Amino acid sequence: MIELGLDTFGDVVFDGEGRLVTPAQALRNVVAEGVLADQVGVDAFGVGEHHRADFSVSAPEVVLAAVAGKTDRMLLGSAVTVLSTDDPVRVFQRFSTLNAVSNGRAEVILGRGSFTESYPLFGYDLSKYNELFEEKLDLFVKLLDQQPVTWEGRTRSGLTNQTVYPLVENGRLRTWVGVGGSPESVVRAARHGLPLTLAIIGGSAKRFLPYVDLYKRALKELGKQLISAPNASHFAEAGAIGVHSPGHVAATDEQAKEDIWPHYLAMMNRIGRERGWPPRGRDDFEREAGPDGALYVGSPETVAAKIVRTVTDLGLSRFNMKYSNGTLPHDALMKSIELFGTRVVPMVRESLVDSGYTVPA
Repeated sequence: MIELGLDTFGDVVFDGEGRLVTPAQALRNVVAEGVLADQVGVDAFGVGEHHRADFSVSAPEVVLAAVAGKTDRMLLGSAVTVLSTDDPVRVFQRFSTLNAVSNGRAEVILGRGSFTESYPLFGYDLSKYNELFEEKLDLFVKLLDQQPVTWEGRTRSGLTNQTVYPLVENGRLRTWVGVGGSPESVVRAARHGLPLTLAIIGGSAKRFLPYVDLYKRALKELGKQLISAPNASHFAEAGAIGVHSPGHVAATDEQAKEDIWPHYLAMMNRIGRERGWPPRGRDDFEREAGPDGALYVGSPETVAAKIVRTVTDLGLSRFNMKYSNGTLPHDALMKSIELFGTRVVPMVRESLVDSGYTVPA
């Protein structure tokens, strides 16, 4: 009916004494968090790729493989993979390998990346931000057909009638396109017949309705057929729309806010200084945590109700909550995961069933 998942960037968090854990410990924490997510009934677990000191995950597939070895049910994917600064063939190989070792549970969300550290790190020209992603996505989509590929591109050396191994069992690799708010990116996802994930990290989710409408209109005008991934426990199709937004669940609204707000604001202001954003304060946090903001913070009842509104407003097939928020400690994250799986997920499903909601075809 609806997929409900969790995402993390492997934030380097505080320990019980207010000191930062090591990046290695942060990675071990992510594996433990993924195992718990599977145990409490979460549908999907996403790990984002970054190349900076405050986020520990630079190789999502490796972390997901560790989670795969200790779980047996939920989907395992990236959130996102920065395809612009990677090789499409290697990305396909790594995720098809993950798909094999997880018994068909792998998925990948491909994006350009809102952080740009990977460009100088891997020797790419940031001025080609759009060109790199456009061309590499074209090649990646060809690889999904698992047929011999001939390719000669401007940003990658050619292939000549080559099949890329390992092949994906029983269908195609489940692949989404991540979009932060660019109409061109929305149309690009439609042109390739791939499902769409919207990263909504500020403001009302309803602001993205024009992008949903644009995506559906583009699919129709381009005459794209639905593309499914029968190797997965659920289907990912052209026309499927997901949302990724931050949040935190605790026993009460007050506790959830007090848990998260200093860590969230410190993270946003740190990133804001890098990007020239004005400083944010408690009022900004409260607005985002309110009914029309992008933070899903509160008791299970509050978070579930807000997710239901977003799902029905945008016609979603998937909602993923980014449960890690700056230095918020691991113990608080584990409690949030537990409440999300045992309380929020059932309440969302029950509410959607009662309202007659079905995932749009």
